[in-house]
Amino acid sequence: QIQLVESGGGLVQAGDSLGLSCAASGRTDNTYAMAWFRPAPGEGRAFVGAVSWTGSNIRYGNSVLGRFTISRGNAKDTMYLQMNNLKPEDSAIYYCAAARAMSSRWYGLSANEYPYWGQGTQVTVSS
Repeated sequence: QIQLVESGGGLVQAGDSLGLSCAASGRTDNTYAMAWFRPAPGEGRAFVGAVSWTGSNIRYGNSVLGRFTISRGNAKDTMYLQMNNLKPEDSAIYYCAAARAMSSRWYGLSANEYPYWGQGTQVTVSS
């Protein structure tokens, strides 16, 4: 089991920046990928971005490409999401997810590929 705890959410204005963190604990001795998701109408939990175990493979959702940056700590047990130029439509609960990976370069793009989830952190962007 992997436990995930998100932090860093809050209320900001449009155009501001905000950083989120996700700390993993438990059985983190195996290779695992991590990702961020947020609810979206008609999509359930929409893909925001993901990072492989090594941290070298990263993918972003189209709506955040060029504005959000994902990184992984050197110890691999923390993932970060730097959000710049935030828009009101970025307002959501952001969920951290993790999945064991057969490859150190793998990450998943859909929520159903991730069995471990955090409780979420609220991000609100005012116009």
